[in-house]
Amino acid sequence: MAGRYEISDNGWALIEDIVSPPQRTGRPRRDDRQVLNGIFWILCSGAKWRDLPERYGPWKTVYDRFRQWRDDGTFETILARLQLRLREDGLMDLDTWMIDSTSIRATRAASGGGKKGHQEPVDHALGRSRGGLTTKIHMVCDRHGWPLTFTLSPGQDSDTRHFIPAMEHVHLPGTRGRPRKRCRHIVADKGYDSDSLRPYCDRHRMKPIIARRKMKRKPRPGAPRGFDKSRYRERNIIERCFGWVKELRRVCTRYDKLASSFRAMVCLACIDRCLRADFSECARRSLVAQDTN
Repeated sequence: MAGRYEISDNGWALIEDIVSPPQRTGRPRRDDRQVLNGIFWILCSGAKWRDLPERYGPWKTVYDRFRQWRDDGTFETILARLQLRLREDGLMDLDTWMIDSTSIRATRAASGGGKKGHQEPVDHALGRSRGGLTTKIHMVCDRHGWPLTFTLSPGQDSDTRHFIPAMEHVHLPGTRGRPRKRCRHIVADKGYDSDSLRPYCDRHRMKPIIARRKMKRKPRPGAPRGFDKSRYRERNIIERCFGWVKELRRVCTRYDKLASSFRAMVCLACIDRCLRADFSECARRSLVAQDTN
């Protein structure tokens, strides 16, 4: 039985081949599931790496394994596997997506990292706003609150500037055909009301459901755009998705100096969210449907 902050047996069965491939030669590795549970403990508790409990092994081993999986794209591969499973089981909505951003307060210790070896200054998605040192998470989720993708930016950047990069980052693999990159309806708040974003949506055959700002505009020829109020009322789903992700203390406050480390923590938070899906129930229902047919 899995303990607190630890991955369940069903969740481990989904990702075991990615995290713990068979080892044929070399020195025996420490148990990958134990190490991954230690990383999740750091993610959920917000503690320092040196404060890792002894039951997960040496903290340096866990930290080095985190850096290895961060650099080789293991976390992104796990998230893609879970998104594929959500799509196969019919739990993911491919018709309506939401996009929004949230600001993450960064501690003083998070500044000043990764400057060696760079001729130009590196911001590491860390900027200054009214709240001090902050980082913005721009996230896209579906109608059920499953995270699809995210990008990071300094806290002072506007939302409209990162709308197109976030949408271009969506890459949902499927069992057949090309990966899914677009939806039919994209829902966003007034912060994304820009004349440059709507032609982008038209070009990719997406209907933007974006609230208009109260300001003077030049009259445009043609019929006015329709506004789907019923779909816009569902925009609270992206807010709830941020609430679920920011319950993990390593995400609600940024302690990492490098943007790559904080991006890995946010990716782990999305993995933790996707692992909450009841895949076993979906598999059981599919088997029952096959037997009845």
